[in-house]
Amino acid sequence: MTAPLTPHEQPPHGQPGQNPWHYPSSSGAADGTTGGKRRRRAKGDDDLAGELWQAFLVLVGVAALGLLLGFLWERLAPRVPLVVRGGEAWLGQSESEDAISIDGTFALLGLAFGAVTALAVFLWRRRGGLPLVLGLALGSLIGAVVAWRFGIWLGPPGNVAQRAKELRDGAGFDAPLELKAKGALLAWPGAAMAVHLVLTGLFGPRDSEPEVPPPPTGGWQGWSPPTR
Repeated sequence: MTAPLTPHEQPPHGQPGQNPWHYPSSSGAADGTTGGKRRRRAKGDDDLAGELWQAFLVLVGVAALGLLLGFLWERLAPRVPLVVRGGEAWLGQSESEDAISIDGTFALLGLAFGAVTALAVFLWRRRGGLPLVLGLALGSLIGAVVAWRFGIWLGPPGNVAQRAKELRDGAGFDAPLELKAKGALLAWPGAAMAVHLVLTGLFGPRDSEPEVPPPPTGGWQGWSPPTR
C-alpha cells in the first residue's frame, strides 16, 4: 500500500494555476486588489462628478425657460375686465370664466414645456441617471415659479384700488394676472417626469447581460487523490 503524498511531495503541474498547493504571494494579491479598488473608486468619482455637472446644467437651462413661459402666459392668458363704480373696482361680468381660463392657460403651457424639455434632455443624454432626472424635476419646478412671477410682473399693474380711485365711474381696466390654482405650478415638472420616464423606458439604452466567467482550471478541481 502506498501512502498518500504530503503537500510538499506533490509533483508540480507545470503552471502555477494548476498546482493545487500554489497560492499567490500575499503582497502581490494585496497590491493588485488595492490598485483595482483605487482605479474603480477614481473612475466612479469622475463619473459622479460628470453626472452632477450635467444635472446642474439641466437645472439652470430648464429654469431659465421659465422666462419664456411667463412671457407666453402673459400674452395668451385672457384678461379679466374690471369696471369702476363708486370709486371701487367691480367685475365687468358677474359670472366670468376668464379667471379659470388664466389658470388653464398656465397649466397647458406647463404641460407643453414639460414635454419639450423632457425630450430635449433625453436626446442630449439618453443614458439618463438619477442626478439628471433630479435636475430636470427641480429645474422644471423652479421654472414654473419663475414663469408665474414673471408673467404677473409683465401683466397689468396690481394696484387695483388705487387705479379705481383715479378713474371715473364707468371706466374699465384689466385686472392683474393671478394664478388662483397653485397646483398648475406642478404641470411642468409632472409632464417632464412622465415624458422622460416613457422615453427612457421605450428608447433608452439597455443594460448588457453580465458575461458568465468560464469555469476555473486547475486548483482543487484539477487535483485527484492518489490511488492506493
